[in-house]
Amino acid sequence: MNAHKDRTTSRNTPVSVIGLGPMGQAVVRTLLAAGHPVTVWNRTASRADGVVDAGATHAKTPREAVEASELVLLSLTDYQAMYDILDDATEALAGRTLVNLSSDTPDRTREAAAWATRHGAAFLTGGIMVPAPMVGTDAAHIYYSGPEALLRRHRDTLELLGTPEHLGGDPGLAQLMYQAQLAVFLTTLSGLMHATAMLGTAGMKAAEALPRLLTFTDSIGAILRAGEEHPGAALDAGEHPGHLSTVTMMGATADHIVDTSTSLGLDLALPTAVQTHYRQAIEHGHGSDNWTRIIDSIRKPRG
Repeated sequence: MNAHKDRTTSRNTPVSVIGLGPMGQAVVRTLLAAGHPVTVWNRTASRADGVVDAGATHAKTPREAVEASELVLLSLTDYQAMYDILDDATEALAGRTLVNLSSDTPDRTREAAAWATRHGAAFLTGGIMVPAPMVGTDAAHIYYSGPEALLRRHRDTLELLGTPEHLGGDPGLAQLMYQAQLAVFLTTLSGLMHATAMLGTAGMKAAEALPRLLTFTDSIGAILRAGEEHPGAALDAGEHPGHLSTVTMMGATADHIVDTSTSLGLDLALPTAVQTHYRQAIEHGHGSDNWTRIIDSIRKPRG
């Protein structure tokens, strides 16, 4: 089938959005700006006031919201909220496409896809990889997984929210990518706050420290991509050439960070977690390997 003919192309296509936190509201406003009729529902009804003023229709019940559109977008706290909200509307799900943009585990996402299928609905997992204010901008991108034909069918609508990238048919894949990227994001944020606290003990204000720290975080990707230090291909091959940043060298640095943080009276949760990765690699005889060897204990943790 021709991909263009397989799409729902009209900007007049109705869309329903269930869940009106900051992300859900951003989704609604983006769709309204593009000319889509949008029906909304939220447990706290007052959260709909702003988007209703902007042109959305407020459904009285979740069932009414589902029945208003063939395409239903969910932006909720977690996947349990989907069941809590839609369990009384399951008869209305047949023939609909549910796109769940909520965060949860890949396994719960797969279970949700099976649940939707049992009720006659098609299901796509989505992971929006930008904060709410960036939805609908050129910088926005969204990972999807599930039937690729569904993404093709609704692409003209969904790409309004951000550039879509289909990862595969497994509904859990987009969720896994979402959680993996957030793992990097959240640990980076904790690292920035730990570093800011370290510098603060010497009287340096956060307004002075953070610009320097952010400049360094911006450079990490470039460092990892540079020449033979780029670790991706070597990791796939199971190789950890230790000619530059060895486990022993990086482990010593981790020890120094723990010692410094201890002397400053700071919380040790983050630095000791990092230190543990290197110590375990050294204990297994991999001190001369590249720092990437720490992935072993991450993949197969003790106990």
